[in-house]
Amino acid sequence: MKILILCTGNSCRSQMAHGFLQSFNPSIRVYSAGTEATGKLNERTVAVMAAVGIDISHHTSDSVEKYLHHEWDYVITVCGGANEACPVFSGKVKHRLHIGFDDPSDAKGTEEFIRNEFIRVRDEIKREFASFYSKHIQQNV
Repeated sequence: MKILILCTGNSCRSQMAHGFLQSFNPSIRVYSAGTEATGKLNERTVAVMAAVGIDISHHTSDSVEKYLHHEWDYVITVCGGANEACPVFSGKVKHRLHIGFDDPSDAKGTEEFIRNEFIRVRDEIKREFASFYSKHIQQNV
């Protein structure tokens, strides 16, 4: 099973989804990428994932170009609402899905408010990807 999680920056949402999906089953091959990869992970993303026992500090922020010539069982976009254009992946894919989330890096306000936005999005991603895993992956690996 080979899964690509795709977003714009590959520094927050796709990294959280990557971490959770890999934690559900280490034998599946999970990758994440962005159309405008930042080259590094958002520090708050790393911190809120560590708070739930998932270390993503070793992940890298990769460009989708790196994966265009691979074959995928699933490509899942995790970009958000109407203000954000979702990336299109033109590679060879069996199943394409979209599971949208707000971008916590867009949060403005106090440090506490911003951290709470990262936690809220993290928890939504965990819930949605646990559901995806149980419905689509668990019985196939």
